[in-house]
Amino acid sequence: MKIKNPAGDISDNERSSTVSTVVSPISIFAPAKLNLFLAITGRRPDGFHDLVSVVAKLDFGDTLHVEPAKGLALTCSDPAVPCDESNLVLKAARAFAAATQWGGGARFFLEKRIPIGAGLGGGSSDAVAALRALARISSRILAPTELTEVAAQLGSDCPLFLASGPVIMRGRGEKVEALPERAAVRLRGRRVLVFKPGFGISTPWAYARLATGAPASYLPAAEAEARLEAWSADPEAPAEALLWNNMEPPAFAKFVALPVLLEQLRSEFGLAPRMSGSGSACFAFLDDNVTIAPIVAAIRAAWGASAFVEEARLS
Repeated sequence: MKIKNPAGDISDNERSSTVSTVVSPISIFAPAKLNLFLAITGRRPDGFHDLVSVVAKLDFGDTLHVEPAKGLALTCSDPAVPCDESNLVLKAARAFAAATQWGGGARFFLEKRIPIGAGLGGGSSDAVAALRALARISSRILAPTELTEVAAQLGSDCPLFLASGPVIMRGRGEKVEALPERAAVRLRGRRVLVFKPGFGISTPWAYARLATGAPASYLPAAEAEARLEAWSADPEAPAEALLWNNMEPPAFAKFVALPVLLEQLRSEFGLAPRMSGSGSACFAFLDDNVTIAPIVAAIRAAWGASAFVEEARLS
């Protein structure tokens, strides 16, 4: 594997003796994501699921603060977040060190804003932020394809956080390509309200529940691609026409608070709310002239004071 740094290429023999440049603490933004279109198309022999999904990142997310240190350590502003080796930030650091033969260390502080168990990609985004941060403090920069490979080892949706703008995910999520500009322009900058009840939904549980209803639960890949192409090719089709998620039925069957509120938001406010990923976070596009106070009040009345509500824009 070829590793580069600002001073040029370094050989395997040089890596062990190269001393990282001393740098000040740095901060990396780790955006949340929304699955605007999510079609789970089938289960693979390896136990993962294939999917076709349109994903957009938000201008809202976590912040990972990093500084060089001896060894690896992680603390977090949210006491509910585990800071042991199960955390993807530390897993990312281990994977980066293995890929680059970097022998340094780092101290991470995660300023957590993305709720856990939400389907907003918080853990995956934090992991990619760690990879970016370590590339800076170690002066070791992986080639884009190699960085994608390392990210994919950490989680199926990690590679999407390496891309800019809305993307299409395929495979188990590791195949990422930019959404055509004719379609991306209809998403970029859209105002959105993200909201989540006080409970989360386990991603493994959601996929297992989806699989129990197979094959009717899945959308054939050809049909998913046809739907996506039809929306992408129609310049008059609004962003709302793209929204779809076949992980909603299993989640809604168990967590009835989700469909009840979404139907209320449709009937009372004319919104087109959907669930993101495997949930439990939901979202709705907003026109720029819409006042959100009555909508937020309805969400909190339905889900209580523990409900998470955040206004953001697609990036």
